[in-house]
Amino acid sequence: MDPQTPTGMSRRERQIMDIVYRRGRATAAEVLDDLPDPPTYSAVRAALRLLEEKGALAHEMDGKRYVYLPTTPRGQARTTALRHLVRTFFNGSPEQVVNALIEESRPSNDELDRLARLIEQARKEEGR
Repeated sequence: MDPQTPTGMSRRERQIMDIVYRRGRATAAEVLDDLPDPPTYSAVRAALRLLEEKGALAHEMDGKRYVYLPTTPRGQARTTALRHLVRTFFNGSPEQVVNALIEESRPSNDELDRLARLIEQARKEEGR
């Protein structure tokens, strides 16, 4: 099985990106500390270099250390990932996504009320 996702990132690379997004910026040592089932330090450095080559990360110097930063704002990355997820697993259907979320997470009445307001707002905007 190919470890690459359609977006060209392995599971480990996605984990690293999650860490860098969560922290805002991170050194290899910080990434290593936050990784589940961490590999070697040199493997983390190699993955960071590869993510930089792919254009997902950039680095700045902090003394002698490289500090890695995401090249895409988190909101833009989230939108791209969500669009891909909806197309890939839900046939492009927002209804199927919402249904899956409701079945899996069992939202509270307050959350359901907020969802209903979002749907009503979307209806109003569609009717412009």
